[in-house]
Amino acid sequence: MYNEYFSFNEDPFNITPDPRFLYMTPQHREALNHMLYGIRQRKGFICLTGEVGTGKTTLCRALLRELDEKVHTALILNPVLTETQILRAIVEEFGIKTKRLDRLGYLSVLNEFLLKINSQGQDAVVIIDESQDMSVKTLEQVRLLSNLETERQKLLQICLVGQPELRKTLARPSLRQLAQRITVRFHLRKMSQGDTDAYIHHRLRVAGLGEGKSPVRFEPDAVREIYKYSQGTPRLINAIGDKALLAGYVYQKQLIDKRLVRIAAAELKETG
Repeated sequence: MYNEYFSFNEDPFNITPDPRFLYMTPQHREALNHMLYGIRQRKGFICLTGEVGTGKTTLCRALLRELDEKVHTALILNPVLTETQILRAIVEEFGIKTKRLDRLGYLSVLNEFLLKINSQGQDAVVIIDESQDMSVKTLEQVRLLSNLETERQKLLQICLVGQPELRKTLARPSLRQLAQRITVRFHLRKMSQGDTDAYIHHRLRVAGLGEGKSPVRFEPDAVREIYKYSQGTPRLINAIGDKALLAGYVYQKQLIDKRLVRIAAAELKETG
């Protein structure tokens, strides 16, 4: 609605995990480097955790863009699956065809696929988002996938991505074997006020401000107000920023000030 008024090419605060809008704070860059290191060094298991809305899914998308064509990837976005279903999802994501629709059948074709690409100097990565929702049994099945290996290296790298509850789950005695195999871990924190300011202006540039045609500007007080309400959580920054721009459009203002941010925050609070 407000894009034409502000001369944007697209919504600057869209909540979809588009890597183009990912602002790399030092800790986001560190998180991405941790995942890349774990994959390239074939560490087996990698774990990325963070609070809701801190950019984990967007980082997963950015990770996929960083990997070259020699790395086969399987991205699982809904891991609330049984042991057999998670195997089926991984096999299908890799594009593997199989006639046997049981656990042994999936394991057999997956192992065959991994050995084949390994002989060609290629790698395979499974990224499981929202891993905190996985059952203990399904996590144990994923652990068993790390047994697919040659005498020299792991055939499959597995990235577990989830909310802080994942760390609590992995601390259970029943999952100690899995926890011990996770050698690369990173916890994503919320952004600082300075990062929040840079994040907002980065998204405005990507949406069209970088072309110099958009007249919109967020006052420093407005940014501080957004940080106060969002506490540096990207998803909340997006929600408040979007509503603030809408308020600017309604009141025909091209300078987003503290008052418009408060109006946006109050509306979000009303709608829950």
